[in-house]
Amino acid sequence: LTHPEAPVGESEEDNRVLKEVGKKPKFDFSPKDHLQLAEPLDIVDFERGAKVAGQKFYYLKNEGALLELALINYAFSVLLKEGFVPYLTPDVAREKIILGTGFSPRGPEAQIYYLESTPLGLIATAEITLAGLHQGETLSEEELPKKLVGFSHCFRREAGTYGKKEKGLYRVHQFSKVEMFIYCLPEDSDKMHRYILSLEEKIFRSLSIPYRVVDCCTAELGGPAYRKFDLEAWLPGSGRWGEITSTSNCTDFQARRLGIKVKRKNGRKEYVHMLNGTAIAVSRTIMAILENFQQKDGSVKIPKVLWRWLPFKVIKPKNKGA
Repeated sequence: LTHPEAPVGESEEDNRVLKEVGKKPKFDFSPKDHLQLAEPLDIVDFERGAKVAGQKFYYLKNEGALLELALINYAFSVLLKEGFVPYLTPDVAREKIILGTGFSPRGPEAQIYYLESTPLGLIATAEITLAGLHQGETLSEEELPKKLVGFSHCFRREAGTYGKKEKGLYRVHQFSKVEMFIYCLPEDSDKMHRYILSLEEKIFRSLSIPYRVVDCCTAELGGPAYRKFDLEAWLPGSGRWGEITSTSNCTDFQARRLGIKVKRKNGRKEYVHMLNGTAIAVSRTIMAILENFQQKDGSVKIPKVLWRWLPFKVIKPKNKGA
């Protein structure tokens, strides 16, 4: 079942762009993509990541490592002010929890790394562990909505061949993410969905990254989502828009599978509605910062809201031969 306002379509080409926010940067030089910038800045090492763990794994280093921590701290600071309860979640979950959230841990289309000889899989997002938090429980009406913000590492098989636009940090096997999750009453889930979207927009407006809001078409919703909005950042070095956050209203799809209900004040029990949304997917946000804030000399300015967590305001190219 899908939301009556969700655009009907068969591919991402049928997604509906709702609005664009922010001005695309104008350069008096030819902008580079994030990989062309990252090498002289010496902040990402794909070569040694591949040597140690395989293709699509990487090391963040120097200012890159500190930038990741700053982004995580910033996202938490925004959401704590909104009353979200902070969690650091496990990076693994039982198969029944993964299935209950709508992810398939097995088969050719699976995104999940399944741990052999165990009932566990590496999570693709903290949505899985935050959804499973109240598995088999009945919540009281008075405690809803429950607003959670979780940090986890995310692991995705990303099987298949990807084109040029998925290179570098855009599509990797492991990344860090700050995830929002809300349990709410059924009559409130539309409102909560817009609320999560507003927080995603708040974060990326404050980072001064140009973005657009996309209403995903029915073919792009997957099994669990009733409606889904994406934020796509402008990536000037790549000359395209790229997804950086997503928020889904899953209504009672996950609640039915995980057995999570609410007891109303009149004693009646029903399934809660469950929603998720990305606050910061670190690797793609770093990619967007590098491309939008690059300077002619190859340096990259840091958005002002992150300064309090960093000992630098600009990342400068390194003279590796020095």
